[in-house]
Amino acid sequence: MRRPILHLVLLSAALLLSAACTTAPAEGPEHAGPSAGTSAGARWQPRPGVAWQWQLSGRLDTSVDVPVYDIDGFDQDEATVAALHADDRKVICYLSTGAWEDWRPDAGKFPRSVLGRGNGWEGERWLDIRRTDVLEPLMAARVDMCRDKGFDAVEPDNMDGYRNRTGFPLKAADQLRYNRLIAELAHDRGLAVGLKNDLDQIPQLVGDFDFAVNEQCAQYDECADLKPFIAADKAVFHVEYELPTSRFCADSRRLKLSSMSKKYELGVWRQAC
Repeated sequence: MRRPILHLVLLSAALLLSAACTTAPAEGPEHAGPSAGTSAGARWQPRPGVAWQWQLSGRLDTSVDVPVYDIDGFDQDEATVAALHADDRKVICYLSTGAWEDWRPDAGKFPRSVLGRGNGWEGERWLDIRRTDVLEPLMAARVDMCRDKGFDAVEPDNMDGYRNRTGFPLKAADQLRYNRLIAELAHDRGLAVGLKNDLDQIPQLVGDFDFAVNEQCAQYDECADLKPFIAADKAVFHVEYELPTSRFCADSRRLKLSSMSKKYELGVWRQAC
């Protein structure tokens, strides 16, 4: 859900107000075209072009006619997930795995030694992902929560700390190791898992993840970097916040991205291509 800090610093206050757009499959209504996915063993595998809704704030609106919902793992309960399943939706569990959030119920379990600089969002600080001895059990408990609530997949956020000013000397190898750990935690529990942003490491990680989630690849001319996921028949869930749909929908359809326009707060509003 977050752009790298280096990009955020460049955004003016005016640009932070919103914009946005979602890409549906090229043919017909957004709920038509590719199915939500087929199971790979016990694990869900979303396919390129599947439509989705991403809502992390406000009262959840379950009326959007799309086959995939991405919602907050802490804020939403088992009954909500079950209701979405009853409407034949797959449901993704949003978690922050690379940054600490001071309002989460488990926030007090994170020792100060693993908390770094702020990541540009109020109440959030980067984590020292090298400290897997500390973070692995905490993240395992979070993924357990997603599984126990009945989610089909996990969207782990803030997965590119090594490219930001975290307060720790993180290297690319540290990020690869940590991201693969998160993927393994999800897979061990029968859940699909998405790679969030972290474009530079897609070639090394596409085999470890079941789909990708990207913010603003059109704005930063990065969407071609996501082709390895499409080539592997894995969905790329994509949002833009500041570009009009006319600026990216045609390319998104060509690339088979599941794109849409959203506002930064990721509430109910969306605009499908």
